[in-house]
Amino acid sequence: MTNVETSVLLAAGGTGGHLFPAQALAEELARRGRRVDLVTDMRGDRYGTGFPARNVYQVPAATLAGRSPIALAQTAWMLGRGLVAAHGLLGKIKPKAVIGFGGYPTFPPLMAASLRGIPTAMHEQNAVLGRANRMLAKRVTRIATSFESTKFLGAELSAKARFTGNPVRSAVIDCANRPYSPPGSRAEIALLVFGGSQGARFFSETVPPALARLPADLRRRLRVVHQAREEDLDGVVAAYRAIGIPAKVSPFFRDLPHQIASAHLVIARSGASTIAELTVIGRPSILVPLPHALDNDQLQNAMRLAESGAAWCIEQKDLSQERLGCEIEALLADSGKLATVAMVAKSLGRPDAVVRLADLVDELIVGPAKC
Repeated sequence: MTNVETSVLLAAGGTGGHLFPAQALAEELARRGRRVDLVTDMRGDRYGTGFPARNVYQVPAATLAGRSPIALAQTAWMLGRGLVAAHGLLGKIKPKAVIGFGGYPTFPPLMAASLRGIPTAMHEQNAVLGRANRMLAKRVTRIATSFESTKFLGAELSAKARFTGNPVRSAVIDCANRPYSPPGSRAEIALLVFGGSQGARFFSETVPPALARLPADLRRRLRVVHQAREEDLDGVVAAYRAIGIPAKVSPFFRDLPHQIASAHLVIARSGASTIAELTVIGRPSILVPLPHALDNDQLQNAMRLAESGAAWCIEQKDLSQERLGCEIEALLADSGKLATVAMVAKSLGRPDAVVRLADLVDELIVGPAKC
């Protein structure tokens, strides 16, 4: 039984990969009558989500930018300031539990909660335990994971871990009811391309020239939705216009779940939220992990799907314009393969992840449910 007076504090970095699962949990906790507050480094609602929190707080935090003594000292100083601020904040709002979603901005509130004896949990979205989460893992009460096995989660930590999956927003669940229909031999083909703020430029430079190499009859059937950085928009629009392919190009799509559900094939990076949404909705994808990421988390995510037959993973260093064009042509010529991969992807999705995570939060507050 929930208590409308019970509040939960969520802590998340300001990227979509951290905020989207936090938003999903906030929606579910609200349905259970819990009040939710959010602490983050987010400057405004950059994703247009209308995050369902009673209040949004900011505390000082810093991401480790280097290994030099100066960089380490600066990070430690900012996190220390954040810890003091978070300790005071917790004393003010008195949450019954604090849940972190990764990134260094979660470090101060989770550490402060541990010092105050407030139950805590952290959620790891990737197949690799993130650096901030590794720093916190021994201090939190429980660890929720998105994959059944998570790198750097040893035997000692596994004892307090639970596989929940990666929560997705209600908009994603709504789109999960739309079945996949592979493109017919003469029908229009919907191609979706997105890479996030860090990974979009490579696609802007590679995808239009790759599509230019396709046979003319195939190009005529293509309709592209392409997420590009603001500074690249004019060039990408011009590139599609030059090869005669209708394209909707924007730096951000608020209806991205709808665009995923409408796509016959997706070309994307392999961040945790992307993986979760592709599998819950069930769409075939070519995944190009962001190179040089800490701990190769995107490569680990993409490989888990590829090894299961739920996507194709190609590292950026191996993906030329010529190869991408050949891959797209071959896949679009095989509707049966696209349908099979979509089915396998959907079988890996965890639409109940948010319920499982919210159950874990309830256990932190009131204890395990009695049979």
